[in-house]
Amino acid sequence: MNNITENQYTPDYVSPPGETLLEILESRGMSQTELAIRTGRTKKHINSIIKEKSPITQEMALQLERVLDVPSSFWNNREQQYQESLARKNEQKNLKKDITWLKKFPIKAMVAMGWIHSCRNQIEQIKEVINFFGVAAPTQWEDWWNYSQQAAFSESPTFQSDPGAVAAWLRKGTLEAQNISCAPYNANDFRNALQKIRPLTIEHPEIFQPKMVNLCAAAGVAVVFVPELPKLRISGATKWLTHNKALIQLSLRYKKDDHFWFTFFHEAGHILKHGKTDVFLEDEKPDDNKKEKEANKFAVDILIPPAKYRYFLSLNRNKYMSKEVIKEFAFEIEVSPGIIVGRLQHDEIVPHSNCNGLKQTFVWSNN
Repeated sequence: MNNITENQYTPDYVSPPGETLLEILESRGMSQTELAIRTGRTKKHINSIIKEKSPITQEMALQLERVLDVPSSFWNNREQQYQESLARKNEQKNLKKDITWLKKFPIKAMVAMGWIHSCRNQIEQIKEVINFFGVAAPTQWEDWWNYSQQAAFSESPTFQSDPGAVAAWLRKGTLEAQNISCAPYNANDFRNALQKIRPLTIEHPEIFQPKMVNLCAAAGVAVVFVPELPKLRISGATKWLTHNKALIQLSLRYKKDDHFWFTFFHEAGHILKHGKTDVFLEDEKPDDNKKEKEANKFAVDILIPPAKYRYFLSLNRNKYMSKEVIKEFAFEIEVSPGIIVGRLQHDEIVPHSNCNGLKQTFVWSNN
């Protein structure tokens, strides 16, 4: 039976070049002994090629071209195809041992989102997944993931997401970022970009999304939006793809604009304030380490300038915090009213049940 995926056909078996050599000899009435004499090889060597015990080397291919008038490229290609066929056959055998590895990943969701193809059998599905991750085999994926957890995720040790979902989500973000052409990273340019992005918080996604991507790309930061996978409890991530290109990845885990914009500016804070070897995953579980606190403060201060926030609170300390008051303050400092509501709720000035109508709800376009 032939193995068929949606975009590729791979035959199960390629006949050995020695078989073709024997057919040519028989059609010409030439014995193996005569061929050995004509090529300067031993009869044993010729027989070992025919019996699939020895390969046809490039030197031998040239000799066969001279003796049989069959191009050396033909023999080289036959040998290459045959050896590749053997390697694939051996790979099939090895992959059969790794069927359970697929259970690590949300395959159905990845297929539904178009990240990978759905394959007819599990061996082909394994190949599809290792191609997605850019690794040679499940064993290499395990090695890579263990290395990544130790070397990269040390800044976010509390994340409770499923490792397979995290790995797939991060990989998709990296692939998306590769399609974004970025200028070399420049911290000053990135700070300026953030100031231009801040007023976009009042806009709808179809307006702010392309603008923020372009502004950040011009400063060396690729911003990608990757939908959340099942068992993924991460709202955002930051890492450096190269020395001159950073990545901010957003999942839209929390659908409200205050969470979305806080996450974006929080990730931006990591880029500006922390090392290029760090990887940060923003989990549902709060992390109170120093770098997270610094990124939190950066996001809070850029969204709502501290002095203006204190003055706003002083004016309304003994008043009911109405929607109109919040909207006026948001208009004054040029941010979304939902961001003000989220801050007031976080600071326990407004109950979490109040003023939520001022928040925008974001959904993915395919939903």
